[in-house]
Amino acid sequence: MRNKKIIIIPVVFIIFGSLWLILRSETVGPENIKAPVVRGDFKITVYTSGELETKNSENIMGPSGLRTVGIWNVQISELIPEGTMVKEGDWVATMDRAEISNRLQDRETELERLQSTFIQTRLDTTMELRNARNDLINLEYALEEARIAYEQSSFEPPAAIRQAEINMDKAQRAYDQALHNYQLRLEQADAKMREVTASLNQVQRRLDNLLEVLEDFEIFAPKDGMVIYRRQWDGSKITVGSQISPWENIVATLPDFSVMMSRTYVNEVDISKVAINQKAEIVVDAFPDKRFTGFVQEVANIGEQRPNQDARVFEVKIQINESDTIMRPAMTTKNTIITHIEEDVLFVPLEAIHVFDDITYVFKDHQNRIIRQQVRTGLRNDNQIIIREGLEEGEMVYLNIPGDPEEFRLATL
Repeated sequence: MRNKKIIIIPVVFIIFGSLWLILRSETVGPENIKAPVVRGDFKITVYTSGELETKNSENIMGPSGLRTVGIWNVQISELIPEGTMVKEGDWVATMDRAEISNRLQDRETELERLQSTFIQTRLDTTMELRNARNDLINLEYALEEARIAYEQSSFEPPAAIRQAEINMDKAQRAYDQALHNYQLRLEQADAKMREVTASLNQVQRRLDNLLEVLEDFEIFAPKDGMVIYRRQWDGSKITVGSQISPWENIVATLPDFSVMMSRTYVNEVDISKVAINQKAEIVVDAFPDKRFTGFVQEVANIGEQRPNQDARVFEVKIQINESDTIMRPAMTTKNTIITHIEEDVLFVPLEAIHVFDDITYVFKDHQNRIIRQQVRTGLRNDNQIIIREGLEEGEMVYLNIPGDPEEFRLATL
């Protein structure tokens, strides 16, 4: 009996040890993570970060007519704080007057010089024409005297008559020549005066334009609203010291908060999935408990290189359906663009899918054991993948490899 006990005890230990090893490889361990096979609508999405802006807004413009006076950049010297509520006609900004003041001084000096030139030219031409008229009168008298002498020489010898006739002809030619010269001088004086007048008027117009533009250096609100600074090409906001040009003449905006948008940028890898009118979900970072819906309103056709980004991106604007007082321009958002929906399909987390020798499979429970189940998959998103064949709704699949994959039986389709 003692020998039998000695033999039985090791055999029992061997049997229990073998069972333990077998069950350990095919039963669920506490370290394993499982997830159910879910049936429902499967969404393929693109995630982006954006910034709120209004769809419609009233621009607060800088000085108009900068190009007409030859000013290509003007600096902001004073600017109302961003977010200030203003009424129509309230002061918003003041532009630096240094350059335009110098130009005004130059034009005023030039205008004074041309005014002096105008007066001098008018006096000179008046005196010249007066002298020419006096000479013309004297020649007319000389012609009259020569004509009288000719008429009185009718009883003189032929030589005297001929001499009187020659003298009369000379007087006539002198008078005609003087009359012609007077006409030329009159035209010449008129041309000089027109030239000086044109130059004077041109400088006067430039001075008037400068004065008119200078009036616009004090900028006022065109209507009631909240002042929001304009963003420049590099993404920075207009502020004191910033420069505006005739081509980008917006200092700030007065947004219309009734319709908000999220302006975002999608990388070149995902932009082919995004199209106008696709639905979107928006979360404002400052209020993560609130969710809004929207749709893609605009997709840029040309990519751009944004600061601090290596890849090219495309601008996308998402219009928000709801209106809420918490939303303000420049607030950051997280946007989910729904690019495609597969209705009533099975799907599992991506972590559950494994591939070996071109066979796609999952680990799942089957009759209290773990097996490898071959599956046929479909579309995927960032977190999940569609199962076309191989699983049923409610089955549990493993998100981690529960052991050596080759130890588990493979169930093929």
